[in-house]
Amino acid sequence: MKKTLIIVLSVFLILIAAAIAVPFLFKDKIAARIDREIAQSVNAKVIYDIDNVSLSLFRSFPNVSAKINDLDIVGNAPFENDTLVSLRELTIDFNLKSVLFDDYPTLTGVHLNGGDVYIKVLEDGTANYDITFPSEELAVETNESNFRIGVDEMDVRDLNLVYDDRQLNYFMALGGINAKGSGDFTTDVYDLPIEMEALIADITYEDISYLSNKSFEGEALLNIDLENMKFTLSESNLQLNDFLFGMNGYLAMPTDDIEMDIAIKGIDNEFKSILSLVPGIYTESFSSLNTSGTMDFAGTIKGIYNDNKIPSFDISLKVADGMFQYPDLPRPVKNVNLDLHLKNETDNIDNTSISIPTFNLDFGNNPISGKLYLSDLVSYTIDAALKGKLDLEELTSIFPIEGIALKGNLDVDATAKGKYDSVARIIPATDAKLNLANGYVKSADYPAPIENLNVNASVQNPSGSMTDFLVDLSQFGFELEGEAINGNMKIRDFEKLIWDGEIKGGVDLKKILAIFPMEDMNMEGRIQANINTKGSYAAVEAEKYNQLETRGSMDISNFKYSSSDVPQGVQIAKAKAEFTPELINLTEFDSKIGESPLQATGTLSNYMDYFLGEKGTLKGQLALNSSRFNVNEWMSKDSSADTTNSELSVIELPENIDFSMTVAANEVLYDNMSLKDVKGNMALKDGVLTFSDASMKTMGGTIGLAGNYDPRDLTAPAFNFNLNIAELSIAEAFKSFNTIKAFAPIAQNLTGKFNSKLIFSGKLGQDMMPLLSSLDGEGLLKVAETALKDSKILEGITSLTKLKDVNTLQMKNISIPISIENGVMDVKPFDVKLWDYEANVQGTAGFDGSINYLINLLVPAGKFGSQANSLLASISGTEMDENATIPVALNLSGTYNSPKITLAGGNSIESLLANALKARVSGEAKDLQTQATEQFNAAQDSMKQVLKAKSEVAQDSAKKELEKQVDEAKDKAVDEAKKLLKGFFPKSTPAAKPDTTTVKKD
Repeated sequence: MKKTLIIVLSVFLILIAAAIAVPFLFKDKIAARIDREIAQSVNAKVIYDIDNVSLSLFRSFPNVSAKINDLDIVGNAPFENDTLVSLRELTIDFNLKSVLFDDYPTLTGVHLNGGDVYIKVLEDGTANYDITFPSEELAVETNESNFRIGVDEMDVRDLNLVYDDRQLNYFMALGGINAKGSGDFTTDVYDLPIEMEALIADITYEDISYLSNKSFEGEALLNIDLENMKFTLSESNLQLNDFLFGMNGYLAMPTDDIEMDIAIKGIDNEFKSILSLVPGIYTESFSSLNTSGTMDFAGTIKGIYNDNKIPSFDISLKVADGMFQYPDLPRPVKNVNLDLHLKNETDNIDNTSISIPTFNLDFGNNPISGKLYLSDLVSYTIDAALKGKLDLEELTSIFPIEGIALKGNLDVDATAKGKYDSVARIIPATDAKLNLANGYVKSADYPAPIENLNVNASVQNPSGSMTDFLVDLSQFGFELEGEAINGNMKIRDFEKLIWDGEIKGGVDLKKILAIFPMEDMNMEGRIQANINTKGSYAAVEAEKYNQLETRGSMDISNFKYSSSDVPQGVQIAKAKAEFTPELINLTEFDSKIGESPLQATGTLSNYMDYFLGEKGTLKGQLALNSSRFNVNEWMSKDSSADTTNSELSVIELPENIDFSMTVAANEVLYDNMSLKDVKGNMALKDGVLTFSDASMKTMGGTIGLAGNYDPRDLTAPAFNFNLNIAELSIAEAFKSFNTIKAFAPIAQNLTGKFNSKLIFSGKLGQDMMPLLSSLDGEGLLKVAETALKDSKILEGITSLTKLKDVNTLQMKNISIPISIENGVMDVKPFDVKLWDYEANVQGTAGFDGSINYLINLLVPAGKFGSQANSLLASISGTEMDENATIPVALNLSGTYNSPKITLAGGNSIESLLANALKARVSGEAKDLQTQATEQFNAAQDSMKQVLKAKSEVAQDSAKKELEKQVDEAKDKAVDEAKKLLKGFFPKSTPAAKPDTTTVKKD
C-alpha cells in the first residue's frame, strides 16, 4: 500500500513538473508560430516584445494560455501616424495539442484587459482596419493562414474605442468598454450570450450630436448565422443612463443591402428614466431628484437600408403626470404630459410624419402647452400651437443659472396651420406673438444689471399667402447704467423679404461681456450707432443695390479684443464709419493690430450683397499707413506676440473680397528682415494678392517689387515676383534670403553690393518661405566691386595650381546671367577678371546646396614660378615667354563649404602644363578649353537630371505635409473625444519595440 502511494505521488509530481516545463520547453516554438501567422495574415506593423510574452498551462487548463503585454498595431501609409490598436494585456488560449502536433492550431479563448482602438475611414473609403493581405498576394506570396477558431469565451475589460468615419461623416467614441461572451464558434450558426457596459462619450452623424456622456450597459443573447450574415438579438435587457429597454429582432447583410426587423420596448420605466437622457439633468445629484409620473416607450424598425431606401419605422413615447424637483430648490416642474408618435410606413424618408397631439407642463405656476402635427417632409402640412407664460425669476428657481439673476415676464402664443409649397407660393397660416416685459439680467461678475429689457414681436400670416407674411419686431431695447439701445424691424412678404428697421444707442462692450462672459475672449470698448435700413432681398438677388436704403453712422472708441485664436489682440482707439446705400465710408480708423500701429481710410462698396447674398463680394479702396508693422506675429502657428522662435504658416486669403489698397509703412518686420520706407499698391481679388509699384529699403539698398501671392490651393501656395534690386549688401542678403544661402553660398565670404533684375516664381512651404525645389526664374546679377577672402575654394585652387597671390580675390564690373528651373540654377558663361587673369565661368547650383562650376583661365606662364618655367623650357627646348598664356580649366563640385576642385586636361599641374605646351606648339591650345567645356556640359546635363528628380520628390513631400496640415482641423474632433476617454492612446509608439519580423528571442 505504501509503495503504491509513493508511485502515485511520483507520477503526480512528474505530471506537475511537466505542466510547468512544457510552456518553457516549447516557448520558442509557440512564439514562432504566432509570429509566423501574424506575418502571413496582417499587412501592418505588429509590435511586441517576446520578453512580454508569457505561457502557462494553469491559466486555462487544459489549454495553453499565451499572454502578451503592450501589443500595438500601426497601419501603413496613409495611417502610419495612427495607432489602430494599443493593448495593455492580451491573453489568447490555444488547444495545446493543436499547437504542438497539428497543422492547424485552434484558438479557444480571447481575453483583453485594457487598451485602445482607433478606427479611421478617409473620405475616399480607405480604412485603417483594412490590414489583411489582398487575396492575390496571399495566393502568390504567402501560405494560407491555418488558424482554426474554436473560441469558448471572449472577455474584454477597460477598452476605449473611437470610430471616425469621414466618408459617412459619422463619429463615435466609447470608453471603459467591458464585455463578455461565450459560445461554440466552430459552427456556422451559434448562440452567443453577451454582457457589456460602456461610456458613450459622443455619437455624431452629419455634424449633429445625438448622444454624449451617456452610460450604457446590458445583456442579450445573440444568434449568429455566418452563412447568411444574419444576427438575431433576443432576451435583451439594456440600459442607457436610467432608461431601461429591450431590443429584439435581427439584422442581416446577405448582400450589400442591410435587412432589419427590430422591436424596441421600454421596460418598467418611470418618468425619471426618460429625464436621465436630457442633457444637463443627469448629474451626480440625479439620484436625489424627486419625481413622479409614468412613461411608455415602444418602436419598430423594419425593412431594407441602402443608398436609396430606409426601413419603415413606428416609434412612440408617452409621458403622463410627470413631475420632478431638485430637493434644494423651492419649485417643481409638474403636469408634464407628452404623446409623441414618429411614423413612416414606406422606404422613403420624405414620408415621415410627426404627431404630438398632447404636450404640456408647468414651470411652477407657469404653464406651457402645445401640439404638433406634421404630415410629411414634402408638402410640410403642419398644424402646430405653442402657448405659455413664464415668470423668469420663478423659472430660475427651478433651473438656476449660476451667477445670473433673471426677472421679467415672457409670454408666447403661436399657431401655424397649413402647408408649405414654394411653387404654389403657400405657407402655413401663422399667428405668433412674443412679448418680454420688464426684463432684468444681473451677473455676479458685474455690479450693474441690464434693465428695462423689452421685446415685442409678432409673426402674422392670416391667409397662408407668402405676400401676406409679416414679422414685426416693434420694440427691442434695454438699458445698462443709464445707456440705452433701442430698435425695431419689420419684415414683410415672404418672397421678397422687404425690411424696414432702425437701431439707435450706445453700448459698453466690457459691461456686456462681464454680464455674458464668453470663453477664451476678452473685449471692451464703446460702440455708438444710429442706423436706418430699408430694402428687400429681391433687390439683393436682382443686384439692385440702389434700392437698399441703409444710412447712418457708427463710432467705435477704445475698443480692445483678444481671444485664444487672436492672442496678439486688436485695439481701435477711434473709428468712424458712415453708411449709405452705395458704400460705407471709413473716415477714421486709428488702431493697433497686435503690436503694430495701423491707420486706415477708404470706402467699402457692395457690402449689402456681401452680407446678405450667398456669393457677394465685398469691394473697397483703402489707404493703409503704419509706422512699424510686424508681419511675423500674424504668421506664426501659435499666434503669440513673441515671434522670435515661432514658425510661420501659410496665410489663407478670402476669395469674396475685392480690395485695392495703397500701403505706406515706415518699417515692416518680415521673418528676420527689417524693411524701411515700404510703399506700393496691393490688390486682393479672387483670393490672390497682387503687388505693383512696391518698393522698400533694406540691407543697405532698395528693392522694387511687382507680382502676386496665390494661396487658393493651401497645399501648394504659389508666388510670382519681379524684383528690381539696387545696391543691396551681399553679406546682408546672404543672412536674410534662403535662396541666396542655397544657390550662392559664396556670398557669405563676399563684400560689396549688387544690383539685379530678377523674375522668379515657385511654391511656398508651410513656413511661408520659398520652396527651393520649385523655383523657376531668370535675371542678371551685377556687381560693381567685390572681394572674396577666407574661402575654401580659394584655398583649394592655391593648393592645386601652385599659383601665387590667389588667397584673396578682387572683382569689378561683373554681370552674371542666371536662370532657375525646378530648383536648379544655371549660370550662363560670363567673362570676368580673376586675379587679373582672363577667365570665363559657367555652371550649376542646386537647391540641395550642390555646386558644379567650370572656370576657364588664361594664366601667364610667368605666374607658375621658376619650377614650372623650367618644365616648360625642357619641353620646348627654349625659354618660355613669361607673358605667354597657358589655358587652365578648373572643375568645382561638391558643396561650397566642402568643395572638390579638380583640373580638366591633366591630373596634376605638371601634366596640365605639359599638355598645354604641346597643344600650344601644335596650335591646339584653344581646343583644350573647348574639350574641357564639352566634357563639363555633358557631366552637367547628368547632374541636372539628378537634381530634377530630387526636386520632384521634395515638392511632393512638401505638398503632402501641407495636405496633412489642412486635414488637422478634422482631427481636432478626434482629439477632443480622446480627452474624454481616460488614458487613451500614447502620444507615440516606443521606438524600442521591435516589429514581429525581428522579435527578440531568448
